[in-house]
Formats: sequence, structure tokens, C-alpha cells
Amino acid sequence: MPKNLHHLAIIMDGNRRWAHAHGFEVLRGHHQGADTLETISHAAIDQKIEWLTVFAFSSENWQRPAAEVNGLMSLMKRFILTRSKALIDNNIRLRIIGRRDRFSVDLQDAICDVEKSSAMNTGLNLTVALDYGGRQDITAATAQIAHEIESGLLKASQVNDDLLKSRLSTRVLPPVDLLIRTGGEQRISNFLLWDLSYAELHFSDRYWPEFTAQDLAAAIGDYTKRERRFGGSSDEIHQLHMVKSDLA
Repeated sequence: MPKNLHHLAIIMDGNRRWAHAHGFEVLRGHHQGADTLETISHAAIDQKIEWLTVFAFSSENWQRPAAEVNGLMSLMKRFILTRSKALIDNNIRLRIIGRRDRFSVDLQDAICDVEKSSAMNTGLNLTVALDYGGRQDITAATAQIAHEIESGLLKASQVNDDLLKSRLSTRVLPPVDLLIRTGGEQRISNFLLWDLSYAELHFSDRYWPEFTAQDLAAAIGDYTKRERRFGGSSDEIHQLHMVKSDLA
């Protein structure tokens, strides 16, 4: 049964362990990971993927050593100021989700500039999650809805899935079809909790800096072999596809 891969999400894990394994400083792993992101973005275009969302820095990552966090902040700013031009020239639209108030003013300005510069692009939608947490996002959305109800802007009876989604920072993103996590770990680590509800999961033992276009193709190949039922039975899904085929 053919399946379209519309939205791919990736937890880019293993930068630090890759660096340690090769005797490099930790930041070398993050720099190599930035190279991989650029490579995989182009590979996603080749695979006809429309939406790519990657987890670059979680809300919990602030707990890492100060030198590493500061280095990551500098890398993010440098990536946005230098690498983003090549992505934009390839018709990629960039978005950043997550908190921004804990970033420097320079980094916040760089984020706003790259989003504006790529806003008219119509190719791959690349979303980077920075200072992001799925629980925090849902909590903020529900707090906003509660405030709107208290203010008389909403009625409790109006609250539904679509309304909650519209208050998330991921409001413009479609549901995730496939989540890839590199680095050998098998968990979703507070990433896109709402949007991963029916996603297929693929775990790769490769560290993110060594993840290749061929690895991406293999993960997509694995995905296409799966049957996505969305809570229904195989027969029901088959009948639904038959109806769609008749209507086409």
C-alpha cells in the first residue's frame, strides 16, 4: 500500500558521542552536525519531502556545561548567518519554533531575519526546534486558551483538537508521518508530542554527524513497507483507500 511521506521529523542525536569517539572536542561534533543538516535538507528535497522538522536544542539542554551551551549559541547564530543563504537560494523556507526570549538579542534578530528572507520560498519547509519542549508547548497553549475563556473571547464548548493545535508553536506544521532518531537511543525526548501522535518511528544507530543521504533513503524505504492504520483495522484502511481510488 503506497504511503506519501509528507512530513519528516528528525531528532539529531549523537553529536557529542561522535566527537568523543573520534577524540574531538564536543563542539566539533555540533559543527559536523550542522554540515549533516545541510546535506539531509538537500536529500529531503530529492526525496520529494515537503516538510522537514529537526530538533536542534531542547528546553532541557540549558543544563549542559556553560561552555558547550555558549558554543552552541554561537554555532546557531553562525549557521543562520552563513549556511541559511545557501538553503534560501535553494527555495527552502526556514522557520524556528520554541522560546526565543532566552537567546541573545543578536540571535533573536538573526532568526527573525532568516524567517523573513525565506518567507516567500515555496520549496522544502525546514523547521528547526530551538529551546523547544513538547510539554512546555502544550502547557503554554492550554494556558492561552484558559486566558481566552476567562476573558470571554472563547467558550469552553469551543475547545477541541483543532483549537488547541492552533495555539501551539507547531500550528502551521502538518502531522508528522515519520520520525527518525539517530544515535541509537529509542525515545522521543519531549519532541513534537502533539504532532507525533500517529507517526511511524525509525531509530538509527548512526550518530547524527555520520548520518547520510543513503541512511535517509533506507529509513524511508522501511517506512514505505509499513501499514499505517491510525487506530483502525487493516480492512477498514484498505476499504478507505479503495473508496479514494474510485473517487479519483
